[in-house]
Amino acid sequence: MNPPDGPQDGPDPNQPQNPQYPQNPQYPQNPQYPQNPPGNFPPPSGNNPPPPGNYPPPGGNYPPPPGNYPPPPGNYPPPPGNYPPPPGNYGGGYGAGLPPTLNVGDAISYGWNTFKNNAGVWVGIVLIAGVIQIVLSFVFGGFDTSSDFSDSFSAWRILGSLVTAVVGYLINAALIRGALHEIDGNKPAIGSFFQFGNVASIIIASILVGIMVGIGFVLLIIPGIVLAFLTWWTLQFVIDRNEDAITAIKSSFKAISANAGPLFLLALALFGINVLGLIACLVGLLVTIPVTIIASTYAYRITTRNAPV
Repeated sequence: MNPPDGPQDGPDPNQPQNPQYPQNPQYPQNPQYPQNPPGNFPPPSGNNPPPPGNYPPPGGNYPPPPGNYPPPPGNYPPPPGNYPPPPGNYGGGYGAGLPPTLNVGDAISYGWNTFKNNAGVWVGIVLIAGVIQIVLSFVFGGFDTSSDFSDSFSAWRILGSLVTAVVGYLINAALIRGALHEIDGNKPAIGSFFQFGNVASIIIASILVGIMVGIGFVLLIIPGIVLAFLTWWTLQFVIDRNEDAITAIKSSFKAISANAGPLFLLALALFGINVLGLIACLVGLLVTIPVTIIASTYAYRITTRNAPV
């Protein structure tokens, strides 16, 4: 006889039972979702082992996962290897280690002490510059005592004047380049003085400044002195910041006019030092020219270090 349809009073003897989870007779089993499918059943709740797979145990100190990860915050030594310094060609940063404000006495002392620590190279470069200028004067007849006035305007003399002027501009640029090396903590050798680029900008800027100052001296002298003062750092901006001639002249105007008081006192002091060098049978210029170039470039670096590069 067939069993009646509907819920049964007890578990189906033909259905395997999990003894941990017996079937409730009040809720018959759905054949689509058997309560106790065959196989291994999870143990009851408690301290259960982790599921299959390689998982780290809970808690404790674990080694980092594979891969290169940055170290956590803190003071750590740099990784091995020689790495270049940050951008910029300034030892320790632009203007690092210099005082916050310009002092005339400090600038002159800095110029003297820096020259003293590398005196042989500085005297050598000034001697080289002097010999070059003397040779050019001989080649182009600079010491000719002829009374013929028209000879002064000959093509050869005009060419000689141009060549001598250009060489003078480059010598001036070389001295400034050496001073920048000193201030940046790189004691220059003779060859280091000629590590400047953009020769065209150096020559153009020097010519423009010469024309401006010349016109100023024609106009009752005082304008010439003012223009010479305001364009004092034109070559520093060309060499140090690679500015073009016009931009460098504008930068010099702006930087010097913003600090005109102390810079004017410095300019007077440096002019007086070079006069003393000239009086000492020209030999003193071997010392005073380097000292004044270094001091003026030192003042340039202090004054412009916070200006955009």
